[in-house]
Amino acid sequence: MLLAIDVGNTNAKFALFRGPELLARWRIATDDRRTADEYMVWLDQLMRIEGHDRADVEAVIISTVVPRALHNLQLLAHKYFGVDALVAGREPVTWGIALKVDEPQSVGADRAVNAISAQAVEPGKDKLVISFGTATTLDHIGPDGAYLGGIIAPGVNLSLEALVAAAAKLPRIAIEAPATSSVIGRTTESQMLIGVYWGYVSMMEGLIARMKAEIGKPLTVIATGGLATLFQEQGHLFDRIEPDLTLNGLMHLYHQRKPII
Repeated sequence: MLLAIDVGNTNAKFALFRGPELLARWRIATDDRRTADEYMVWLDQLMRIEGHDRADVEAVIISTVVPRALHNLQLLAHKYFGVDALVAGREPVTWGIALKVDEPQSVGADRAVNAISAQAVEPGKDKLVISFGTATTLDHIGPDGAYLGGIIAPGVNLSLEALVAAAAKLPRIAIEAPATSSVIGRTTESQMLIGVYWGYVSMMEGLIARMKAEIGKPLTVIATGGLATLFQEQGHLFDRIEPDLTLNGLMHLYHQRKPII
C-alpha cells in the first residue's frame, strides 16, 4: 500500500491507497512541532480501526506547504514504515508537468499536485481548479496538464476569523449556508453569515467569469476542499467536486515516478 500525506497550513491529510483505490483517509491539525512518534500513535490506532496494518505500507509520499513539518514526517516513514519518504516535486517524483509561470519555484506543492490530479480526471481539456483551504486558490490547467497560473484569495475561515478579531462586538460563528436566499439579515449573526457566504459566492462567480473570459475557451471547473460542497448548494458554481483531488494527485505522482537508475 501507499501512504500519501498532504500537509496544508491548517490540516494534514493522510490516505492509504492500494493501486489507484483510496482505502482510507484521516486528517489532523497541522503542527510543525508534532514528532514522528506522536504521528504514529495517532495513525496506528486509526489504521487498526480501519483494518489495516502498518507492515502493509510499502511506500510513503509527502506533499507539504509547511517546510518545517517535513523532517518529522520523513522520520515517521523511516522509523515506523521502514522506507524513505518520497517528496512531491523532488526526484524521483518531480512534477512531470510544465509550470508556465514567471516563478515556477514558488508554485505551492498542493497546487502542482492538484494540476496532476485534474489532468487525470479531465485530460485534453482546459481546467479551472478551485481549492478551498486556508487560502482559496483558482488555477488554470491547460489541456496538456501544464500549470498556467491562477489567483490566491483569503480563505473563507481566515476571512471570518479576521472579521471577528478586528471587531470586538462581533460573535464567532460557523460558516454555513444561510437559511434563506435573502441578503438582508435581521440579526448580527445572520448579517455576518450573509456577508461571508454570499460574498464568497459572488467572488467565485466574478472570478470564474473573468478567468473564462480571459482564457476564451471552454473550461471544466473542478472544486476541492471541505467547503466546496457548501458553496455548490446555493451557487452551482462547479462542474464537478473532487474532495480527494490532492490525495489522488499524490497517488498519480507516485505511479508516474521516474525509475531510479
